[in-house]
Amino acid sequence: MFKGSITALITPFRNGKVDEAAFTRFIDWQIREGTHGLVPVGTTGESPTLDHDEHKRVIELAVEAAKKRVPVIAGTGSNSTDEAVELSQYAEKVGADAVLIVTPYYNKPSQEGLYQHFKAINDAINIPIIIYNIPSRSVVDMSVATMARCYELKNIVGVKDATANLARPSQTRAALGPEFCQLSGEDATALAFMAHGGAGCISVASNVAPRLCAEFQNACMAGDFKKALALQDRLMPLHEVLFIETNPAPVKYAVSRLGFGTADMRLPMVSVSEASRRAIDAVLLGLDLIDAKAAE
Repeated sequence: MFKGSITALITPFRNGKVDEAAFTRFIDWQIREGTHGLVPVGTTGESPTLDHDEHKRVIELAVEAAKKRVPVIAGTGSNSTDEAVELSQYAEKVGADAVLIVTPYYNKPSQEGLYQHFKAINDAINIPIIIYNIPSRSVVDMSVATMARCYELKNIVGVKDATANLARPSQTRAALGPEFCQLSGEDATALAFMAHGGAGCISVASNVAPRLCAEFQNACMAGDFKKALALQDRLMPLHEVLFIETNPAPVKYAVSRLGFGTADMRLPMVSVSEASRRAIDAVLLGLDLIDAKAAE
């Protein structure tokens, strides 16, 4: 159910509020371009600066706009277990197909704490859970052994692996088996991740180039790594430039250049610099995503 190019959606703002119309149009375009799944209100969706009502509304909008054409995996993680449970229950209530739960950040739980956190969420809902393991932001790394314990729970089905450790998918596959759904959390290394047994990528770049990212994932899933490598070569400048400053500021600007909302961010995040805008425009132009006149 969860495979291919899954977009970690941006949340467009206008005049300080969620731009619901732009978000709905953006999701429809994503699906028409071939995206295989959607993740609203993850890190790229600026979940840290959305209040609870906004967070819930964005999940609801994504479910409504998707119309079951592709799965919606709602970002409902928190470093408070009770809060993660509440958001996850709401996501299930409004029709999300699964939830993405980040390992709790800042408070640095032990491996036992990680297990108990995921068990509490597992016990509170009846839809699939994907673990989001991103040590660079959360400062904790769920071990393969802890992940294996979590996989014994009824709803844990996979992981978004943003460790950037390309041995990890093979280690996880050896310990948990091929049915455990492993999704890359890093566009730049997704090609290697797929070759190690990955099922897809929860992608930042697919906000900007959904058709190319879907074609790349389709090639990987078909075992055509020669075609996938050619697409990776085309996409690599985009993967790099979208992290020229802290995500999601670059991708938010890039999506605004495609006509979906503004580049507005909420403090403490700020929009990208003028130099970064020029670099992003150059890559968009090179991929024929904007024309030369728009890049001037």
